[in-house]
Amino acid sequence: MARYRLHCVGASGNSFKVALFLNCAGLDWEPVGVDFAGGQTRDSAWRAVTNAMGEVPVLEVDGRRMSQSGAILAWLAETHGAFGPAGAEETFETMRWLLFDNHKFTGSFAPHRILQSMTPEPAHPAVLAYMRARVESAFSIVDRHLADRRFMLGDRPTIVDFSLVGYLYYPTEETGFDLAAVFPAIDAWRQRVAALPGWKPPYEMMPVGNSLPVRR
Repeated sequence: MARYRLHCVGASGNSFKVALFLNCAGLDWEPVGVDFAGGQTRDSAWRAVTNAMGEVPVLEVDGRRMSQSGAILAWLAETHGAFGPAGAEETFETMRWLLFDNHKFTGSFAPHRILQSMTPEPAHPAVLAYMRARVESAFSIVDRHLADRRFMLGDRPTIVDFSLVGYLYYPTEETGFDLAAVFPAIDAWRQRVAALPGWKPPYEMMPVGNSLPVRR
């Protein structure tokens, strides 16, 4: 059995953030599928044993189960001395961008994707438009930030990149956004991340579990 076991599902960009770190850092890990579409994360027994917050990802190591992708990334970076901040200023910037990602960047893009393609019935147009506006606002901030940087904190990839990029490799028909056309700096950056040794697309990296079906 691998040292690290990542409880995840292929469609979870938050899970992909952690999987990407594990693979790019060359760590010994394996994905463990979760029946997300079947409601496993809502099951009281699963929550009691795996994650009381009822979410993936969950990183299992040495009998411990850790949740929340940003916290897991910070722990992995410190534990393995890889992709972490260098110095006090980068430590602050790392925390600042991780919070921005969870609150606004992923925090808007992931729900928009659900409404766009994964709810049983199409979302009300006004609701979808509201969420799209929030995505565009957050993405515009990051696109401007990346206009003169290779990665989020400078010339090398860090956990900030892994966190923000988590949902950006899913198909346009799922997300409703053609990033290359609308946010060119973000698109160029995600291609640089995809060139890192160990990168794989999310459904290939985590070919496990039962994701929500995409509405056709």
